Amino acid sequence: MLVMKFGGTSVGDAACFVQVANIVARYLDRQPVIVVSAMSGVTNTLLALARQAQTGDTSVTSAPVAELLASHQAVIRDAINSERERSAVSHDLAAYSRDLVSILTGICLVREATGRSLDAVASFGEKMSATLLAGVLRDRGHKAQAISAEDLIITDDNHGQAVPLIPISNRRIARHIPRLVEKGIIPVITGFIARSTSGSTTTLSRGGSDFSASLIGAALKAEEIWIWTDVDGVMTADPRLVAQAHPLEALSYAEAAELSYFGAKVLHPKTIAPALGKGIPVWIKNTFNPDFPGTLIAASRPSANSGNTVKSITSMANMSLVTVQGSGMIGVPGIAARVFAAVATTGANVMMISQSSSEYNICFIVGKSHSDKVVVALRSEFARELRAGDISDIWTQDVAVLAAVGEGMRGTPGVAGRLFGALGRDGINVIAIAQGSSELNISLVVEESQRVAALRCIHKEFLG
Repeated sequence: MLVMKFGGTSVGDAACFVQVANIVARYLDRQPVIVVSAMSGVTNTLLALARQAQTGDTSVTSAPVAELLASHQAVIRDAINSERERSAVSHDLAAYSRDLVSILTGICLVREATGRSLDAVASFGEKMSATLLAGVLRDRGHKAQAISAEDLIITDDNHGQAVPLIPISNRRIARHIPRLVEKGIIPVITGFIARSTSGSTTTLSRGGSDFSASLIGAALKAEEIWIWTDVDGVMTADPRLVAQAHPLEALSYAEAAELSYFGAKVLHPKTIAPALGKGIPVWIKNTFNPDFPGTLIAASRPSANSGNTVKSITSMANMSLVTVQGSGMIGVPGIAARVFAAVATTGANVMMISQSSSEYNICFIVGKSHSDKVVVALRSEFARELRAGDISDIWTQDVAVLAAVGEGMRGTPGVAGRLFGALGRDGINVIAIAQGSSELNISLVVEESQRVAALRCIHKEFLG
């Protein structure tokens, strides 16, 4: 079986749905299993409606929902020819619309949008998209069935970022999907959404349709997993920021995981793990340039692009550097443990850590939206040390994080020298540095205003 996931831009309008159907038709002999995202922008719209509803604004249940339904009905009108199929798909979309109105009305009444409610509202984007794509495929003579991943992927109750329960999910997927495929039916499965053990709809965090595809591919022991997007593969840098960026032929799992973690938009950060566990190759392909081979992500280090010590540079904006500093930290066991225990209470994810060998300070990166809560938690934890002067200050600054990634850096002398030398020549100040013993990634922190200049500088030095 071949698992193919199509993202939101790949199903942005009627023409896109037709393009996707044509792509799927090319690979019928490989028993395709489809995972689909919501139409581009729909999830944002749904969550905005839910947040508006919690103010008690009942208008969200009328015109906005009607507009959302109309955008999906436009796909029916322009991409489905059979009146019978149009009627069937329209009926299903209307039912989803009524269910959405019911949930939004409930949110209006209680004036609260819980995580459970937000996940329920967000799920309609994928449900409607899968229904449309299955209809477009059937209209072209292919047997296809829309399936909610709520019936396949079981998670915990952590709404918004649910964690899949792999054994039970694997059993459900392996029991249900092969039966359809053996009958010649193309399963069109909702990405992003799942169901908790208590029966409520959950989501795998934003962008989680990639993760859905990888989970399903691993459970099915698929031959390959193809992630269809709107670029020609994993790029050497963000092409919107670096004009010279170009697609890579191949990456190792480790390289791809580093890039996704540090902000590469092509992949969801969790995507690689299920595929890695089963040794399944992952391809990143362009829906709008389907004949381009794309980027292969494989278990072992690929030979393609192996001449480059650095394969790709990625960056994250809207980050905060949190610094805890004081002479009283020097030689005192447990300071780092207390720092990160306090941070954990805020729910902030620590993206990078750097500490001076003198132990005079420790700094780390969190998302800007969490920085104020983190500082409050740290000041509470170290209130005694701050009063005594053992810790002189705890502060934040707005920064950007860049990561240069490539297995070719391992054991190659002079890579760091080239990188920091190039930045120095361009007058870019490096605030903090981190590198793991794997030598796979050099991470660095710069002022937010210098992010793009630093990205272009490193790309020019290593990739032209």
